Formats: sequence, C-alpha cells, structure tokens
Amino acid sequence: MATTSDEKRHEQWRRDRVAFVSSPQGNLALVETRWYPAGTTIPADDLRADDDGVTITTLRRTDLDSGLVQEGLRRWDAHSPAIEAFTGIVAYSYDPAWVVTGRYTPLDEGHTVAFEHLRDNGRTRDLAVPGRIDVEIDGQPYALHAFDDGGTLLLVFADTTNGSETYGAGRFVFVERAADGFATAGGVAIDFNRAFVPPCGFSDQYNCPFPPASNRLAVAVRAGEKLPLFATDAASATASH
Repeated sequence: MATTSDEKRHEQWRRDRVAFVSSPQGNLALVETRWYPAGTTIPADDLRADDDGVTITTLRRTDLDSGLVQEGLRRWDAHSPAIEAFTGIVAYSYDPAWVVTGRYTPLDEGHTVAFEHLRDNGRTRDLAVPGRIDVEIDGQPYALHAFDDGGTLLLVFADTTNGSETYGAGRFVFVERAADGFATAGGVAIDFNRAFVPPCGFSDQYNCPFPPASNRLAVAVRAGEKLPLFATDAASATASH
C-alpha cells in the first residue's frame, strides 16, 4: 500500500515537473532548434538574443551524413505561446505496485544501441548503453536498455497505453541504482509513477529518441504522466502530442 509520505513525495515530484517544463528554459520554452552545416561555426549575430525573455544556447551532434561535428543553437522564449496556454500535465494516481525492481548487468565498455529519433526520417543514432536491466513486469521478463544520460540511466519505453491514454511515441523514466559507476552490477528500481512525457511532447523542436524493440512492453503501464494540457489547441501549436 502507498504510504502518506510516498504520496506526498509523488505530489511534490508532479509540482516540480510542472514548474520545470514551464520555466524560461523548460520544454515549453523551446521555440527553435537550428542546425548549421557540418564543419561550420555559428555566426556571432545568430547568438544574440535581442527580445525580452529570449535566451540562446548552443549544442552539438554528429552529422549523420558526414560523421562530422555539427553545431546548432536553440532559442528559448519565456513567453512562448505554449507556456502561455499550458494548464498542467494529466497523470495517473500514484500506485506503489508500479515500483518495479530488477538487476543491472554491465555490458562491454563502448556498447551502444541504435535509437531511431523523431526528426531523423527513420535513421538511427547510436547511444551509449552501459548495461542491461533485467526486470519482470506483469509476469513477463524483459531485458531493457537504458542509455547514459549524463551519468544517469534514462529508459525510453513504450507500452500499450501509448496513443490512447498516454503520449503516442512512448515515455521516459530514470532508473535508480544502488551502486555508483556503470561498471558495477547490482539492484535497480524503476518507479513508473515517475514516467514522464518526453520533451518532444511539449515542443516539436526536440529530436527525441524512440523506444527500441527491447523496451516495448506488452502491458498497459497506467502510472506516471499521460499528456500535457493546454487552454486551446491553437495555442499549443508548438507542442507535439
């Protein structure tokens, strides 16, 4: 059974999520992602933010055609139409049954898994997957692959609620580990109550990864976030549902 403290922590997590996605550099604030030809630098004029509430940041990726480093910029607007129209995130009620435990087993150093991404027209990008996560969900065994998201394991998963009750392309959830460092085997916990709508569910300017075959669950995970809510459909034009 859920304890009062569990439910309170979950409610605080939900409040923190709403505050984050609607912050000046939260998911709803991203109004443009612009990539420049591989091997070129971003013109200095493009890095100037003259409008009130606008912030410009930079990022890099590997160009899929040339293999070269490609530079890009992101434009964040603290007063974006999506932020102005945002009214919250629909979520399931907290259910302790959806805190799933399993085991993490390290894979060879440099192991990667090909992830298809939203804006790559069916092509894949190799993401570092340092270990395999063996869990049992609804009586079925799964060997899941979570990638290294800045030192934390991020699981991109799909389930049978996608497209009907939850975000169509799948959801994200962080994996909690008992041990430090990816080279150590040990227990893990996946709290699906903290499954969240990926950034591309709030702005179509993100290039989110899709769940690989190993992470597609043949069960309805009725836990975590479902979808963001907006006051009007027109005002949410920058978000993808």
